[in-house]
Amino acid sequence: MTTPALDRVDRRLLELLQEDAHLTNQALAEKVNLSPAPVLRRVRALEQAGLIRRYVALLDAGKLGLGLLAYVTVKLEKKGRMPIEQFRRAVQSWPEVTACHSTTGDMDYLLQVHVTDLEHFNRFIMNAVLKQAGVVDVKSSFALERVKDTTALPIPG
Repeated sequence: MTTPALDRVDRRLLELLQEDAHLTNQALAEKVNLSPAPVLRRVRALEQAGLIRRYVALLDAGKLGLGLLAYVTVKLEKKGRMPIEQFRRAVQSWPEVTACHSTTGDMDYLLQVHVTDLEHFNRFIMNAVLKQAGVVDVKSSFALERVKDTTALPIPG
């Protein structure tokens, strides 16, 4: 996928919106030294180009009682009827999973899992993940400390 040509103003708008998507069009205009109308056109063009997928509120997992963050790798069997689609559908229904990536290497998927505590994690693994057809291995690692936690992407330029 090719990146659309972005000028300095487009890159700055993307940076500002990643920091605070709640900024008004007027505030954005002031920060990039343009009038509001062209800024609005630029933001809409960035949305239409798919560079801005959506706007969300980022919640504090700890304050919601989701104090345990785990990274779980899952390996599926490779012979017979492969359960990939079934597993992918199941992942979509698990609210504890906030991200799932297909990976290279020994394991097939990496899950980011937010749960209240170790008991919740145990129930999730035993009653959701290990009950899926074709799961042959699961490994877990727990986050001890958040060293960096951002949703902001680097803007090439």
